Amino acid sequence: MPIETVARFLTALSPHDRERVEGMPRGEQERLAAAWEVELQQDTDLDTLSELSPPAAEHEAAERVVKHLFE
Repeated sequence: MPIETVARFLTALSPHDRERVEGMPRGEQERLAAAWEVELQQDTDLDTLSELSPPAAEHEAAERVVKHLFE
């Protein structure tokens, strides 16, 4: 997985969640970043948000991925 994908994923997170994810092993960060990319591609609600604000759509998808992890 390209490093840029993990970096983009981390950037999309809130500061609190970013800190939590940065403390994880690199492999887990890559797995979460891959899940984030899938969320961005498959969620049609995010398509509309992405047209209005790409950073907001990336943030929403990142928060969903992390929420599933920590629940």
